[in-house]
Amino acid sequence: MKAIARFFSSGVFWETVGEFYQHGVFIYGTSLLLAYGMLAIMSLISIRRYIKRNSTADLNILVESPLAPGISVIAPAFNESVTIVQNVRSLLTFNYPKYEVIIINDGSTDDTLEKLIAEFEMQLCEYAFRATLNCQPIKRVYKSTNPAYEKLLVIDKVNGKSKADASNAGINLSSYEYFLCTDVDCILEKDTLLKLIKPFMDEETTKIKEVGTPCEECGFQHIVEDFKRVIATGATLRMVNSCDVDGGLITRVRPPRRFLPRFQEMEYIRAFVLGKMGWDLINSVPNVSGGLGMFDKEIAVKAGGYDSKSFGEDMDLITRMCSLMKANDRKYAVRYVPETLCWTEGPTTLKVFGRQRSRWARGLAQIMSIHRKILFNPRFGRLGLIVFPYNFFFELLAPLIEFTGILYYIYLIWTGQINWPYAIILIIFVYTYSVMITTLALLWDQITFKYYKTWGEVIGLCAMAFLEPFVYHPLILFFSLKGYFNFITGRKHVWGNMQRQGFGNQAKKKTEPNPA
Repeated sequence: MKAIARFFSSGVFWETVGEFYQHGVFIYGTSLLLAYGMLAIMSLISIRRYIKRNSTADLNILVESPLAPGISVIAPAFNESVTIVQNVRSLLTFNYPKYEVIIINDGSTDDTLEKLIAEFEMQLCEYAFRATLNCQPIKRVYKSTNPAYEKLLVIDKVNGKSKADASNAGINLSSYEYFLCTDVDCILEKDTLLKLIKPFMDEETTKIKEVGTPCEECGFQHIVEDFKRVIATGATLRMVNSCDVDGGLITRVRPPRRFLPRFQEMEYIRAFVLGKMGWDLINSVPNVSGGLGMFDKEIAVKAGGYDSKSFGEDMDLITRMCSLMKANDRKYAVRYVPETLCWTEGPTTLKVFGRQRSRWARGLAQIMSIHRKILFNPRFGRLGLIVFPYNFFFELLAPLIEFTGILYYIYLIWTGQINWPYAIILIIFVYTYSVMITTLALLWDQITFKYYKTWGEVIGLCAMAFLEPFVYHPLILFFSLKGYFNFITGRKHVWGNMQRQGFGNQAKKKTEPNPA
């Protein structure tokens, strides 16, 4: 025992640990850089295919078709008085023939409900529905007396302390076979429903083939469906901060002027255009954003809907939907659209931003824990062998490895063991590579879709990539570790409400004292 104790306390042991750690981190870092590089290449291929496939598509055919599937647009609202009217008007302007808008007032304590009733001429109505998903009790349902707002339905319910609970209430009252879940503070492009429903329809119409021998009774071969059923679609999100908004529509896209939302815009474009579209190429999209996602209602309900106790309800729902399809031996697909269809208001204060990112990190840890049986399990196909391993190693573990790496570097510097030439070369390489990947995503997005009017705006956004490792990324690291700590300790999370700045003239009103 004494010999073992001497070995563990000796310099040989710690030298062995150090070498093992350095080699392990080197392999991990190299794998991560290769993964980012592969995603960038797959994203370019995926986006080119999307453009080629949709360059000749005439969406007006679907607009005019009586066979267009119905879509329920579900938007929970909690204390959204500042922007509720303008955002609901935005949701009522879709270029689509058959849809409804369901606003769920999730126990707001401000005048959100009162503004909705007054602005859209709402009145109480009897509404029969079947509660297939769990949610807090629904108190009242409102419909408009004005035919101009006949697509609008407002639900007033007991606060469920989560967006998931409110979304489930909306799904329970929805009428159509597909639903779009969004945030009420988001502004959606008018063709959003057309572009998100298209992958559902494309897959079904192109994956049908004739099989089998001729039938003895009729002499014809029977047509058997053998296609990947699209269970969800998503699209790129962008910051609405600093954009021009008129009547619930984006009239001029601008990068956010303030630094924190500008960093988020850069991060969102990279995550969606490079990340999600890269995964789309091999049908391994890990999740559909809670800000904008369209779902097959039948599969979502069978999977149990949103989990109100989850901190990452969007990824949790996709995981359960994919698991359900694999359990029933059904082919499925989750598709992404590279075009920006949703503009969301990003947090402008560190307090709100930190609360959001800690919850995201906690949600990831929670999902990996609850669904741990999926990890490396071949029964779940790509979900178990690609999606979950990537999320485990390069999303969940990344902050932990980075933090321990920083501590190890400090230890080497303190003890004078660091190889400065090698360390400097490594830091410069990693820094340059990260800037290159981010810049590639931003430039590819602008060249392809041209959302910004001037290249000066694009260059200003690209400049954030040079500052990110020193300013933005340390914040992400800190709040991620905080989220993990809260998950491990079981600390109660306070959901809170992001204080909206509002759009256009409403933004000015927000800065004035509230007489109430």
